[in-house]
Amino acid sequence: MDNILVKRILRGVWVLTVLGLLILAVYWLVPLLYPFLIAWLIAYAMKPFVRFLQDRVKLPRWLAVTLGLLVYFGGAALVLSAAVTRMVKEVIHLTQSFDIHVDQVRDFFVKWTESDSIQNIIMEINKFIADNPNYEDTINNNINKTTETISSAVSRFVSDLLGGIVNILTSLPNVLLILIVVILATFFIGKNWEKHTRTLAAWFPSPLRKTAKDVWASLQKALFGYLRSLFIMVSITAVIVLIGLLILRVDSAFTLAIVIGLVDLLPYLGVGTVMVPWILYTFMIGNLPLGIGLLVLYGVITVARHLIEPKVLATSVGLDPLPTLVGMFVGLKLFGVLGLIIGPVSFVVIAAVYRTGVFRDLRNYIVHGRLH
Repeated sequence: MDNILVKRILRGVWVLTVLGLLILAVYWLVPLLYPFLIAWLIAYAMKPFVRFLQDRVKLPRWLAVTLGLLVYFGGAALVLSAAVTRMVKEVIHLTQSFDIHVDQVRDFFVKWTESDSIQNIIMEINKFIADNPNYEDTINNNINKTTETISSAVSRFVSDLLGGIVNILTSLPNVLLILIVVILATFFIGKNWEKHTRTLAAWFPSPLRKTAKDVWASLQKALFGYLRSLFIMVSITAVIVLIGLLILRVDSAFTLAIVIGLVDLLPYLGVGTVMVPWILYTFMIGNLPLGIGLLVLYGVITVARHLIEPKVLATSVGLDPLPTLVGMFVGLKLFGVLGLIIGPVSFVVIAAVYRTGVFRDLRNYIVHGRLH
């Protein structure tokens, strides 16, 4: 075999081995070190505020970081506690009014089945069964199977919901412990940020430092830009929905606005996943004023998104809808609900690394034995 080909194969095997080890390291270490990753992200977000306190207010580093922790975590705690309290009250109200909505749907279907057209269809079905008695058992079996499937699905949903509530309650001590670790780690990372940055840079060989710097710059623009754009769009949607629902005097407006804002993360589907069935339901039960109001609100959200989204995405690097949908589905299958964020973010990271030429450099190393 050609000596050059052998060297290319060996370099390719070496690159694949290193990449495989890195993937395994991430897979095994992230579940163990995620509180420190969260702490690093918070410390990174606090950097401008801490620098302001150091340069303008002339505070020592440790005091600036401490005040930053108080401001960031204190503000987050106030906002979350107020939001959770409001959502709990509204969820309780929604559960109390659930029976009313079920009765309205039942009454609608009863009236619908009593209409002349449906009665004619039922008569034709009864006539068909009378003329073909052999099909009666088949039809009954299919109806029974459908009923069992629906009832089992409802039972599974209720049990999963109750199990989720129990898991949340039982995980509170663990969450508190993780929160304490995150706060302490954020303080130590923020206090010695420059030292940790120099230590991390020293891990990379000199030829790779420029590449690592370019990758980090691309990740800052792409990843944080993507997350910032998502936050802005979800916030705008939630605020518009909240204002619209308050004008329409809809109960539990705050909770519904949060849910619809989060659903807006879905590419293309977005708020229509909730708004369209809700609009159809209001028209179905005869609540025309609310239905028209929700239809107008849906139109306002759609127009606002088309006007604002290009400006928001102009300062960030996002993904096309198809890769976003693929990332969300794969992430959901691998990581559960958090995968809806992890999946698209992973695609953004890969795209950012690709733009910096890392894959090109690896190819040059395999083919020519040099990075550039």
